[in-house]
Parts: sequence; C-alpha cells; structure tokens
Amino acid sequence: MTARSQTSLAYQRLRADIMFGRHAPGARLKINDLAQAMDVSPGAIREGLSRLVAEQLVVSQDQKGFAVAPLSIEDLQDLTDLRCEVETIALRRAVAHGDDAWEAAVLAAAHRLSRVPPRVGRDLDAILAWVARHAEFHAALVSACGSRRLLDLHAQLYEQSERYRGLSAHADHDRDVAGEHQAIVDAALARDADRLVDLMVTHIRATTALIIGSARLAAAE
Repeated sequence: MTARSQTSLAYQRLRADIMFGRHAPGARLKINDLAQAMDVSPGAIREGLSRLVAEQLVVSQDQKGFAVAPLSIEDLQDLTDLRCEVETIALRRAVAHGDDAWEAAVLAAAHRLSRVPPRVGRDLDAILAWVARHAEFHAALVSACGSRRLLDLHAQLYEQSERYRGLSAHADHDRDVAGEHQAIVDAALARDADRLVDLMVTHIRATTALIIGSARLAAAE
C-alpha cells in the first residue's frame, strides 16, 4: 500500500469512527495504537488526524497529541444557529438561480431518501444508507446556490450536526420526518423561498431539540 493510500485509509477510518461515536468525545487518539490497529504507518495516522483537525472533528493539544473534539449542548446550539443562517442564505440563492436540472436533482434525492427506512434500530447498513441519502437530499436543495465556498461551509456544518445526531440516543418515532421532507420539497419546487426557509429552520431546530432533550434525560438517569 502506498503512503498516499495509507493516509487516505487512515483518514476515512478515523473520520467514520468519530462520526459514529466509536471514539468518544474528548478521547485521546494515540498515534501508535491507531497505526497498529489499522495496519498503517504512524505518519499516515498523523496526516489523517491533521486533516480532521481542519474539519474540527479532532483537536490538537499542546504536548498531549490529538483528541476527539468535545461535544456540548452549548456548542450544538451555536452550531444550529449558524447552520440555520447558512441554510437561509443558500436556499434563497438556490431558489433564485435553480433551473429545471436543480428541480430534478431535488426530486431525485427526495425519492432516493424515501426508498430507505429512517435510521432506527441496529442495522448498520440501513443506518448508513439513510445517513448518506439524507445528506444527498440536503445537499441537493442548496446545490444551485452558485457559490462553492457556501456549499463547502454548508457541508461542513451539516456533518458537524450529524455527529451530534449520531451520538444521541433520541428516538423520533412520533415525528413525521418524511412529511417534513416532502413539505420542504414542495416549497422548493413552488419556488416559495420564504416557506422553504421557514420549513428548513423548523426541521433543523426540531432535531436539535430532540438531541438536547435526549442528552438531558440521559444525564438525569
């Protein structure tokens, strides 16, 4: 395996393990132990961790090496506020600039998402399928915004939010997520930017409220 492929493998494995909670928030990431577990060089692990520092999934600690970025309710609230602001800008631009291809992309992403069950239970393959298609759906909605920097920021904030969702123990069985998604699609296709933004902000904040409620419940037990 080449040095580049080792680095790519290390980055992908580390990233997935952090996103799905296999490395707990605040946990130290020991380079030699990780290199042995993944059968790659320590240099590949170090490079992978450095890339994750740039994505704010890992923190570099002076004289202490690397650790998984911590999570907190306060950070989630701040992240949610910023994400709603970015979504508002991106969605309004997408509605203004989107063409027939954008509408088709939104419809296709919504259809693919509807074909997989919500991520509940312990079936990892089903969970991964839903996570991937949910990300594609949200990305499709803003894809016509016309700004690569805005899309990159949108993707970064979305993935940081997903880390909170992935680590939460909340269950939203009583929530009609599919209905929320359909209403968002309808507003997008109707080119109703105000309604689209209102629905998306409500959608995002509902998830945040569930995560916070779950975290407080777990802390009280």
